[in-house]
This record gives sequence, C-alpha cells and structure tokens, in this order.
Amino acid sequence: MLENRCCKSCLVFASSCQEERKWAYMYNGKRPREFSESDGCQETKLSKLSSDDSSSDDNNSNASSPQDSGDFLLPGSHGQSGDDSKRSDSSSDTDSSLIHHCSIGLDKPDLVNQSDSDSLSDSVEESPEEQSEDDGENDDSSFSDSPRDGHRSHAGDSSSDLDALIQPIGRDNSISCLIRCSRSDYGSIASLNRSFRSLIRSGEIYKLRRQNGVVEHWVYFSCHLLQWEAFDPIRHRWMHLPRMPPNECFIFSDKESLAVGTELLVFGKEVTSQVIYRYSILTNSWTTGTSMNAPRCLFGSASLGEIAILAGGCDSQGNILSSAEMYNSETQKWETLPSMNKPRKMCSGVFMDKKFYVIGGIGGAGKDARVLTCGEEYDLETKKWTEIPNMSPGRSGAAAEMPAAAVAPPLVAVVNNELYAADHAGMEVKKYDKEGNSWLTIGRLPERAVSMNGWGLAFRACGDRLIVIGGPRALGEGFIEINSWVPSERPPQWNLLARKQLGNFVYNCAVMGC
Repeated sequence: MLENRCCKSCLVFASSCQEERKWAYMYNGKRPREFSESDGCQETKLSKLSSDDSSSDDNNSNASSPQDSGDFLLPGSHGQSGDDSKRSDSSSDTDSSLIHHCSIGLDKPDLVNQSDSDSLSDSVEESPEEQSEDDGENDDSSFSDSPRDGHRSHAGDSSSDLDALIQPIGRDNSISCLIRCSRSDYGSIASLNRSFRSLIRSGEIYKLRRQNGVVEHWVYFSCHLLQWEAFDPIRHRWMHLPRMPPNECFIFSDKESLAVGTELLVFGKEVTSQVIYRYSILTNSWTTGTSMNAPRCLFGSASLGEIAILAGGCDSQGNILSSAEMYNSETQKWETLPSMNKPRKMCSGVFMDKKFYVIGGIGGAGKDARVLTCGEEYDLETKKWTEIPNMSPGRSGAAAEMPAAAVAPPLVAVVNNELYAADHAGMEVKKYDKEGNSWLTIGRLPERAVSMNGWGLAFRACGDRLIVIGGPRALGEGFIEINSWVPSERPPQWNLLARKQLGNFVYNCAVMGC
C-alpha cells in the first residue's frame, strides 16, 4: 500500500503534510526515530527537533495540493483560510506535550479508496479578506466529521492496532493527542486503521473530549428550507450538509432547531403530527428522531453537553403549554420535567450558571395573548422552577406597537455565564445585569445584519464569542454574513468571519459544541 514506509512507527494526521515525505511522530519535543528513504524501515539515530525543523514543517504544511497531480486529497490537508495557528477552540489553545507535530508524505493515493472519497471530502472556502462577493458557490461537496461505512484500505490495519492506536506511545497517550485535534480532521484520522475509525465513528472520542473539557463550537444554519450549512469559525471553513428528506408539509411548517451532543435536531410538522429530523455528525446523514412525550412547536430550548431542555410552546391544537422535557442525545430518550409557573410560546431558552432559563414569549390565548416580560429558572438539582421578573429584554421602537406574534422570540445568548440580547429594532447589543435584574446597552449590532421584526437574523453564543448571522436586504439571493465579537474585548468590535452567497434570511440556526 505505502511503498518504502514503516507503518508501525507512526500513524498520520493529514492536516500537516511535509514536503520531505517522511513519517514522524513527536514525543515531548523529541523525534524518537528517523527512517531512511532508501532502506525501508531501518532505524537511524535519536534526534531532537530544533526550532528550525518546526518552522520548516509549518512552511511545508502549505505545500501544493495533491489534486494538481490527480491524487486523492484528505480533508484538513489543504485550503485553510486564515492563520494555521487557529486550529480550534480547544486544539489551538491546548499545550500538549505529547505530540507537537505529526506529518506524512503520501506516495500513493490509495490510503483511502477513491470510491469513498465523497464521505471524507469537505468544502473549504477563503476568508472574507480573500474572498470576493461573487465567488461563494464553490462548495458543493458534503462533509462529515467521520466517514461513512465503506470498504477502505487502511494503514496498520491489524488486530494489534486495536488497542494501541499509536503503538509507540500507547492507547492513553494516543487518545490524549486525538482529543486535542480539530474535529474537522477526524474524517482523515478515521481512515488510518480500524481502531481510529471505531473510536471516532462510535462517538467515543467526543465523550472523551467532553470529559476532558475539550470543546469546539461550529455553527449550523439554514438559509434554504431543506438545506443546511455548517461553519467552523476558527478555521473559517464551510461544510455542506446532506439535504434533508423531502416532505412538503414539513417544508412549510414552523420549524425549530437545536444542537445537542453530536446531533442536530430539526423540529417541524407533518400532516397530522409533529416530526423530528436528526442529523448526526458520526454518520453524516439524516434520520427520524425520537418523538417527544408531548410534541410541541414554538418552544424555548437550549443544550448543555449531551442534554437539552425544551419548555413551553404549543401543541397541535394551538394550546399554549407550560410543560417541559429533557432530551439525552446518548440514549435518545425524553424525560418529562415539572411544569413551569406560566404557559408560554415563542419564548427563548439558555443555560447559564448550570441552570436552564426560559425568557419572554407570549402567554394567554386569542385576544388575551400578551408579551411576557418575566423569565423562569429551572434548577436541575432541585427540579424546581422559579419565576424571575423583568428578565426579558423587551421590545423597542416600532416592535413595541406590533401584535405579539408578529415579532420574533427574544434574541438571547450566553457567553461565560453572562446573558446578552440583540435588540433588532434599535440595532443594539444589551447585557443582563444579574444583580440589578435589568438590561444595559453596551454597543451596536453589525450594520448589515438586518431582519424582519427579528425574523431571519441569528444571534448565538459560539464558545467565548457572540455570533451574528444575517445579511443586507437585497433582491435575489443576496449574501449572508457571519460576524463575531468576543465580549471580553470591549466595546463591541464585530469581526467579519465570512460572507457567502446563500440568501439573506436565516430560517434556523444552532451551535454544536463537541
């Protein structure tokens, strides 16, 4: 499979290719072995990697693409926009003494069979600084964190690999290295051998990441009714998800979305019942999700790790609900929770200080429908709801005079256990004062992030930053823009991460942290 290479010495990470075409692994800053090109797997001397070697490796990671010569290209090995030092929320900032650098040279494109290349390919686009406004349609390939099932040739595919992963450093050290890699590279890593593939395809690697506090946040959003895009805000990469199953009733129904664990859930309606479609990053495919105990729409929701809570909303007859449920993505089961103090729909949900909050919404029915200014806090330990007055950011300008159901639910997000809101009418960012139980204006929203009474604009927390997704009003498709701001860097200075020709109306948006 790989000519003149010793497969036992190292397994590869395709995101850092060397021009020298040598296999190497690093342990505590040292290069334990080097191999002769002409002599197969003969061992040579021990050597320490100098700073010059590191610099050379970094420069060589930008070598020309194998596609130029017809070779198969593994995801993560090319086309990165922005600084390569920006690996991921976790992998770029974690000081790992286990592996400082891993590299590979591929003489042949048969590490992965060509027939399965689609499931490992991703869509990579330039950063907005390098991108013109008319080149946003060059990413039609699907992306998966890990490959679909298929027949592949794998380096080191033997029973002895199943426990060791990277044999010279052992299984535990191997896993410590893997959980610090960006999950955009996991499709490549899974192609190395059965042990890697099992670790990633089963989802075990994500459980280990969560246990070790290693999290990457990607944004998933839809500007077309059945099509979803994913965006990695660290590497500035776009990923095109498979199209959702066609269902005419579902297409035109009210939909909510929620990312929990390694799943993206989209809630909608069929002819006579509610339905949930579930996208898994482990299989890169959509399936029908498990139904709630009390199906609903127009609810408030938020996730924390592998669990999510949904509260309020209305049933298929339009009755406003006070009930709530908790979902576990690992068991795919729903648990009924105690009911809120007030029924409400079109509300928003967040996790803050390890408690779940539902904010604002509409209470009452018919002519008695009114906007609620209170919020409610659910304590996961005591399993009790507590009402909090004046927790909703309220409505300003023309939005205050509009019918209750004409305005979008509160646009709220939590970063570092601080609650923020986007005032779409005043184009302002507000912060919640927990002590004074009030809202303070701290800055402006991006000027081009327009909406229709709050609809079509996404305002989300993404790790340590706030994300605004929207676009200017324009005829035709228009552009969508992703802006970010790190609240610890005051005042608000919005950074344009990406611009893409997708349309300028966001139907649904969720952030997956795993």
